[in-house]
Amino acid sequence: MFVLIAGPLVFAIALLLAGQAQAQATATVPPERVKQLFELLDDPSVKAWVAEQRNQDAGSTGAPAEAGASPADASSDAVTPPGQMNTMASSTLDRIKRHIERIVRTLPLLPGQFARVRAHTMQDMSSKGPVSVLILIVMFIAAGFAFTWATYKLTRPFRLWIIAQPKDTPIGRAKKIGGRALYSSMLIVSFALGSAGAFMLFDWPMLIREIVLTFLMAAVVTRAVRLYAMATLVPSFMNVENAVEVRALPITNETADHWAYWLPRIVGVFAFFGAAFILLPGLGIDQDGMTVLSLGADFVLLLLFLLAVWRRPGTQRDGVHQSGRTAATWLLTAYFVVLFLQRNAGLYILFWFTFAAFFLPLAIVLTQRGVNFVLRPGSEDAGRPTIPAVTIAVIDRGIRMIFILVAAYLLARVWGVDMQSMRGGDTTTMLILRGLINVVVIALAADFGWSIIKALIERKLGIQTSHEVIGDENVPPPNSHQARLHTLLPIIQNILLAVIVVMAVLMMLASMGIQIGPLIAGAGVVGVAVGFGAQTVVKDVISGVFYLLDDAFRVGEYISSGSYRGTVESFSLRSVKLRHHRGPLFTIPFGELGAVQNQSRDWVTDKFNITVGYDTDIDVARKLIKRIGIELAQDPEFKHWVIEPIKMQGVQEFGEYGIVLRLKATTRPGGAFSMKGRFFLRLRQAFKEQGIELPFPTVHVQGLQNPHGTENAPLAITPELRMAVAQSHTNRRRKKASTTE
Repeated sequence: MFVLIAGPLVFAIALLLAGQAQAQATATVPPERVKQLFELLDDPSVKAWVAEQRNQDAGSTGAPAEAGASPADASSDAVTPPGQMNTMASSTLDRIKRHIERIVRTLPLLPGQFARVRAHTMQDMSSKGPVSVLILIVMFIAAGFAFTWATYKLTRPFRLWIIAQPKDTPIGRAKKIGGRALYSSMLIVSFALGSAGAFMLFDWPMLIREIVLTFLMAAVVTRAVRLYAMATLVPSFMNVENAVEVRALPITNETADHWAYWLPRIVGVFAFFGAAFILLPGLGIDQDGMTVLSLGADFVLLLLFLLAVWRRPGTQRDGVHQSGRTAATWLLTAYFVVLFLQRNAGLYILFWFTFAAFFLPLAIVLTQRGVNFVLRPGSEDAGRPTIPAVTIAVIDRGIRMIFILVAAYLLARVWGVDMQSMRGGDTTTMLILRGLINVVVIALAADFGWSIIKALIERKLGIQTSHEVIGDENVPPPNSHQARLHTLLPIIQNILLAVIVVMAVLMMLASMGIQIGPLIAGAGVVGVAVGFGAQTVVKDVISGVFYLLDDAFRVGEYISSGSYRGTVESFSLRSVKLRHHRGPLFTIPFGELGAVQNQSRDWVTDKFNITVGYDTDIDVARKLIKRIGIELAQDPEFKHWVIEPIKMQGVQEFGEYGIVLRLKATTRPGGAFSMKGRFFLRLRQAFKEQGIELPFPTVHVQGLQNPHGTENAPLAITPELRMAVAQSHTNRRRKKASTTE
């Protein structure tokens, strides 16, 4: 309430204090002439003309003409001594000096201007004093609060709907924030109807109508900022459950309470100062007087900003963070002081550019954080619902584009640039400005398009088949389509980025008036020269293109080529990276790859042998092998990998110490290794239960003569003899294995 009535109080006190200045002023003009002047000023056409002239004076970029400037001053400004150059710095300093002189010269004249304001006001408010006007403003503000209270009572079902929205899903959080914003808009409309709307129902004198209605609109603006700040920040005094999770920004309770307290007060003071500055020119305060008054208003706003900055809460208390926070606070203090000095030195264009240089990036960063925070994935209990990355990118980049375009338009207006005149202007300044605006628009369009393309590619790369995995029972089989996407999309992404950057740069150069035809021709000549000088690189790139078109391998597949083998990890335009199963990473240019053997495509058939004794019933062994193969094919651990279960093909050969049986199994790539080990364990147990022996090589030496004993006595088996026999047997097996391979 202090903010709501502070502006009217200041305005009323100024009117009362101006009475003393009026008593001291000498009445040099007859009262009837003054009355005629006031009646003329009340004419709507005269008011419109005065407002138009004031807007033209405020929009001009040059320094305003001074009423009290002497002809000598004007001539000194216009004529430059020979040999002396009027630089930009000197002209800026001269403009600052003249602005300060205007402020100093206007200070003694303010009491007389306030006297004229009081005379004009008292004449129209002959039946009502300033206190009555203040009471009217307070009454209608109270009426606005009454309408707001009635709206609060009538919208209870809508508030309950907002509370019932889930906080664990991005859609639920977006509905909560949107619902709070809509509810705040309803309260703002009710407050405006109850205050300004109710005031408009009655017939008031013209001056009272303008004063009360202007300050009521300032109260509506203040109320709107407070309600929207509460809807966005959700301070702790609102007693909202899990307020940290349903805010529009990822901030703590202390930070939310701080800015929910200071933002409405700063905007409220600004709104009521603005209302007073809207009224004072029509009441008799000239442009120089408004400049002096704005100095005091700017100082009050500077104090409020500095208080908000220095009292903002911190998130940690460690020394490093505290020193960084202190440095940031001093930088912000210096920034606001610089803004204050620029504005009160008359450097309005530089002031607005400095203002936009900080608040535009701040708004973009806060918007990005807010969008990512509100639309973050849901909780595990809710099934982790997500918003498509394309939607998030469109929202984020769309809001960013709107901020930048609005800021560019406002800065152009401050600079005094007319878009229509700039379109047809041929001056150097107009050409540069037009080129810069085109560059900004092209850069925004390129960024918007690239963000959507990148989000689409990341969404495709992040596709995963939904499976309820419990332990290792439901492991999904490899997705060939996803592997293909992981292979091609990163390369396509890099190519599209290069294309967008090149096209954006060419369009920017063309928009600035640079002929891009010779640049493209020169780039073609350079490309031909580079192609002749780098034939190996060109060969690698072209070979890679054909490998990708043939779909020879994909990311995650195990391939071999010549002496290289390993799992494909990634691609570039000219090489492929293979990770060997022992760890080394090979980077192979496509031109040196040659024929490729892909061991991870579609299916694999694994054939292997087992040996049983010569007295084994082959039919029983075949049935046992088939049964165990079917059991493993139905095992949840292997059923996603098995295409055909393990079975016996027949007898391979009669070995040295048993019958060799041939077995085979068809599986998806990578699924046969652990299954074969499990098969051997079960088969050994089954053979043991059925009395089937798995033979192994033994040596029986017979018929050797003992030179020192009986002729038929067996020869002693020494360790050396055992080693020799074992080595001979091992050599025979190795020779046989190499012959088979």
